[in-house]
Amino acid sequence: MRLPIDPQADIARRAWVACTACDDARHCAACADRRTCGEHWRCLIANTGPVLHLQCPGCTHTWPLDTFAHRGGTASRA
Repeated sequence: MRLPIDPQADIARRAWVACTACDDARHCAACADRRTCGEHWRCLIANTGPVLHLQCPGCTHTWPLDTFAHRGGTASRA
């Protein structure tokens, strides 16, 4: 059963990352080149600092993405 798009999702704010459930963009040349793709975007539900909470409009899967870690960042601890 597919759930609807979260009503809190801001579809005006989008992210272009692979869906961790359906990976619908795996054969898309634009996505492979990390270009903005009009078809394979994700809804931004919320963010907490560098962590984005995303939803795939295709399969409605939701997941968090730590953009700091996604870019290869490391946290420094004092």
